[in-house]
Amino acid sequence: MNPHIPDLLATKLAEAALTVLVRTCRKEVAAASRDELEAACAAMRAKARPVIDRLFDDARAAPWVGEMAFHAAALELAQAGIAVLRKV
Repeated sequence: MNPHIPDLLATKLAEAALTVLVRTCRKEVAAASRDELEAACAAMRAKARPVIDRLFDDARAAPWVGEMAFHAAALELAQAGIAVLRKV
């Protein structure tokens, strides 16, 4: 396995999660302070390890659902950031 694949996957996953966050919470992101945005990112980072582990497990168990597992992982990470921005 190419050693750069996990890093590339993590980068793409982070980009996808941030895209979902910004598109879902456009007004909240625009109105948020730097500290609030950092808190949202910190919440997403805190969930990253278990989400990525689950993504790898799902992809190993059923390779044909890899893309869906990726999107589910991005949504799960975005959910953590959304909860912080919306203070849910």
